[in-house]
Amino acid sequence: MCLPAPRQRITSYPTESNHLATLTLADNEYLTPEHALAYLAKADEIPHRSEGEAVLLSLVPIEAQRILDLGTGDGRLLALLYSHCPEAKLIGLDFSPTMIAAASARFGNDPRVEIRHHDLDTPLPDGRFDVVVSSFAIHHCLDSRKRILYSEIYELLEPGGLFCNLEHVSSPTDALHKKFLNGMGALSGDEDPSNILLDVQTQLKWLSEIGYDHVDCYWKWLELALFGGVRVKRSGG
Repeated sequence: MCLPAPRQRITSYPTESNHLATLTLADNEYLTPEHALAYLAKADEIPHRSEGEAVLLSLVPIEAQRILDLGTGDGRLLALLYSHCPEAKLIGLDFSPTMIAAASARFGNDPRVEIRHHDLDTPLPDGRFDVVVSSFAIHHCLDSRKRILYSEIYELLEPGGLFCNLEHVSSPTDALHKKFLNGMGALSGDEDPSNILLDVQTQLKWLSEIGYDHVDCYWKWLELALFGGVRVKRSGG
């Protein structure tokens, strides 16, 4: 995400042509406690975030039994789903030790919640889920990995299962990007060097090609977007 934080390097606005071969694991500063904690301190201040989360919750069936959260951070979205789906078993994945510690502290030893270490740049672990969600995490993956990740998520979903991604996406113009930065109270030098932003339309196209049904952008405010789809049900299902 684009939030004012210490230790950030000034970086050019990422495009499809200039980022695919240059980002390395060292660029992702969420591995450092300082950067992760700086993000958590500002995360609740992201404009319109609660609006996107409310729309996401409205799409998730309350009877869902198994939910997976990719890049769970401190478990903010997982906690909302915990209350929304009272019978669900919830699993949160993250690769930052600081985030994992924060999420684990949030839920304690609650048997309904499991927090696991996992890097989204590696294949997802096996499992079956009624719902897979992610919040401001997948945009740190290379575009080639994003598309593969969406395919892996599809394979984890039960027939009729839902995927929702509340995400930081790219603006179609520089003017709109500047408008987004202004809305965030940020400057170009505040941009996270690990951001690899991609437009919504391309990602929706990928989801449709993979086989998702009901693919759509369900909510959007400038560079914040909620999009996803549903795994096609079996014939007669």
